Amino acid sequence: MEIPKLKIEGPKRAKKCVILTHGAGESSESSFLSYFAEGLVNLHYKVVRFDFPYMEERSRTGRKRPPDKESVLRETWLAVLDKIQIEKVAIGGKSMGGRIASLVADESRAQGLLCFGYPFHPTGKPEKLRTEHLKDLQTPTLIVQGESDPFGFRVEVESYDLSENIRVHWSPDGDHSFRPKRGSDRTLEQNMKNSMRAVEKFLFELWLQ
Repeated sequence: MEIPKLKIEGPKRAKKCVILTHGAGESSESSFLSYFAEGLVNLHYKVVRFDFPYMEERSRTGRKRPPDKESVLRETWLAVLDKIQIEKVAIGGKSMGGRIASLVADESRAQGLLCFGYPFHPTGKPEKLRTEHLKDLQTPTLIVQGESDPFGFRVEVESYDLSENIRVHWSPDGDHSFRPKRGSDRTLEQNMKNSMRAVEKFLFELWLQ
């Protein structure tokens, strides 16, 4: 399949790489993903971002369209990963992008998985879980989740049967993009900084050896 255009940042000779992609509604150039991409570059990782085919078309035409079918999303992830020659690689992304990464992680050569705002279920439909494959996931995984995320509230997620290879970092009072709910004593800046620190710690421990 045709490989999406890759946005590559960070040191040219970096030996560790993080590949990220977007959720259903925003491209990989969103301010949310850009925050983490910049943070990772500052930690001397090479960062690769890409858009799924439907989002590339949306950028070209300006017309919104629904996400590609799951098989295309998975194939795109694997094609991008094959293109990156760096040995030490972690994959992930925002919402849908992270979920698709989690579906291919164990069959890929990725050593780690980062999911920002994992969509555990559609909003308002907690019975339609997207967690079956997470029970036996072998890839070391960090899920960064808002406590008040409508795609998976903390009280819900803590009741799920998740692999012991998954750790969850909670953004206090945070929504799907970690914004605190009205009246909270937390700020978005605090939640984003704490999330970045959790990512830094996870990747450091992942490649410590």
